[in-house]
Amino acid sequence: MHISSATASHLHAPRWLRWTLAGLLALIAALVLLVLFFPWDLLRGPVNRFVSEKTGRAFEITRRLDVQPGWRQATVILDGVSFANPGWARSSHLVRAERAEIDIRLWPLLSGRVELPRILLAAPQLGLQMEADGRRTWALGKTSAGEGGAGRVPQIGRLEVDRGELDFLAPAYGVDMQARFDLDPSRGTLPLHYSLRGRYKGQPLQAEGRAGQVLQIDAMGADPFPMEIRARAGNTRLEAEGTVAALAKLDGVDARFDLRGRTLGDLFTLLGVALPETPPYAVKGTLRKNGTRWDAGALQGRLGLSDIGGDLAFEQGGARARLSGQLHSRLLDMDDLGPLIGLPPTARSAAAVKVEGVPPPVTAGQAQRRRAGGKVLPTAPLDFERLRAMDADVRYRAQRIRNVRDVPLERGAVHVLLKDGVLTLDPLDLGVGGGTVAGAIRIDGARRPADIRAALDVRGLQLARLLPRLEGSGNSVGRMDGRLNIAGQGVSVASWLGGASGDVALLMGSGQFGNLLPVFATLVGGDIIKFIARGERDVQLRCAAIAFDVEKGLMTGRTLVLDTSNAVFQAGGTINLATEGLDLVIRPEPKGKSILSLRTPLTVRGMLGDPRPGVEAGPLLARAAAVVAGATVNPLLGLAATLEPGPGKDADCAAVLADARTADSKAARQGAAKARAIR
Repeated sequence: MHISSATASHLHAPRWLRWTLAGLLALIAALVLLVLFFPWDLLRGPVNRFVSEKTGRAFEITRRLDVQPGWRQATVILDGVSFANPGWARSSHLVRAERAEIDIRLWPLLSGRVELPRILLAAPQLGLQMEADGRRTWALGKTSAGEGGAGRVPQIGRLEVDRGELDFLAPAYGVDMQARFDLDPSRGTLPLHYSLRGRYKGQPLQAEGRAGQVLQIDAMGADPFPMEIRARAGNTRLEAEGTVAALAKLDGVDARFDLRGRTLGDLFTLLGVALPETPPYAVKGTLRKNGTRWDAGALQGRLGLSDIGGDLAFEQGGARARLSGQLHSRLLDMDDLGPLIGLPPTARSAAAVKVEGVPPPVTAGQAQRRRAGGKVLPTAPLDFERLRAMDADVRYRAQRIRNVRDVPLERGAVHVLLKDGVLTLDPLDLGVGGGTVAGAIRIDGARRPADIRAALDVRGLQLARLLPRLEGSGNSVGRMDGRLNIAGQGVSVASWLGGASGDVALLMGSGQFGNLLPVFATLVGGDIIKFIARGERDVQLRCAAIAFDVEKGLMTGRTLVLDTSNAVFQAGGTINLATEGLDLVIRPEPKGKSILSLRTPLTVRGMLGDPRPGVEAGPLLARAAAVVAGATVNPLLGLAATLEPGPGKDADCAAVLADARTADSKAARQGAAKARAIR
């Protein structure tokens, strides 16, 4: 094959081009060799001056500077480094270390971003501080401002610490703590040991634990690192182990935890989660966090004498944090409910869960001894800050309720909804004494004092179940229906009831008392025996009715009557919820001569927490008669307007009410005749 000279000239590049390419390659090689073998320590002085000028703080590489360059990333090695904090900080230095290795991504520097995938510090002393106005000691710039200011916060990936100390102060967040780090590779997968001391949210803080060899400050595409912690903050104890993807935002958490403390209410101060006051508790479960959402799942534990389980989610995104989920108890003990309404836990409840290093709370018995006058209504103020701090949507159900000495609750369910400071329990459904108590309670915490309203309906309660002594005596009594409808303002349960208005009513149907004596001894105390000459063995209950008008905390008896086959026991008087004082009169009206020998009224005075039955003749007799006469001829008529006329097929109240209407009509005709005679 023959190649022409013209074609051959095209196959060979011009000599000048070949020399140019060779020179360019030689220049690149020289630059590479220069970078690789450049005596970087010569730049130590200029670097110290440059960083100090740009940040407005003293910066010094004390012994030697070296750089290991790369195409996308370079590693800066500082043999001895000191970087001062701004003048407003407590610690004099942001960092002092015997040695530091800092990986820097090069291309983001062109856009002004500082990305540090890895920092290694040998024996460092760190001084971190952040203020409410956004200033942070680690923001690089003369202003030391946070995001949005002139100072730039570097993005840090992994932090490796071989021995060291940290001082961290954030007054706006209630944080003031000191930490120590110690790296020992012989500890296996968790070689880094740390300990914390100081204060958090006003509570003394102590913590220690282990972590992987590196701390993942920002995820930056790396795998989560293992971590465990044992912490004490005030009266709360936490043990947890799992993995964390990013410490800076505490994100990518996947752990198991064991949380114990004196009351769940303490978590509001520590974590911002507004949970109710409880007796001492111990709860285990799983904890996950992604973005702004925390999920606490597979919860199992105890609140005092009761078990608790379920799942909760806490969402911090948006204008207000929000708690949601479902909780349940196989067994709820009544002694554990006192703290929910501001009462201290009982001795039984307080001793059920013991937390190491946490003193037991003040019990109900101890608190009662401290309160003067025998008052029992809860005076603990409502926490308006908690009501307004977050929203909530939580459902709770108790399969069985025990230890119901005063009110025999058998089961319970409630839907708790908190929205913009308004707390509603709706529906509230309780199984009580063979029947139900259902309705709603609303607390408007957006006002101060809070507007509180309660509307509850009572259906099918059994008196024998309400009074254990009565249930064991062989008596047979009918069912009880009723309602409670009161509203008012207050800052505690006591102040709300002390100024509330509305009405309370109960109606009970027919039954049989095997012996009237123990029944009344149960209801109003042993002094009722003084009114009874000999007890009948077969006394039929026709109807029982209780109705109070409530006006600004004063409960005035509209109808208080117990109608039996042998006697009618009518009562009148008041209960002052503001002072908790009792002023009641029970007046027996025998239908024959066989059951009662005296008609002297029984008085019930004293306080709600210390009732004092007694006997007083004379003026009390006249006052009791006036109270009864002031309602209607038969007090049951006053109740007929507020309740359904009969609670069931076994009730005889309908007949009693019919008799009362007949008597009332007769009294009205007699009154009209007297009026015409006067005219």
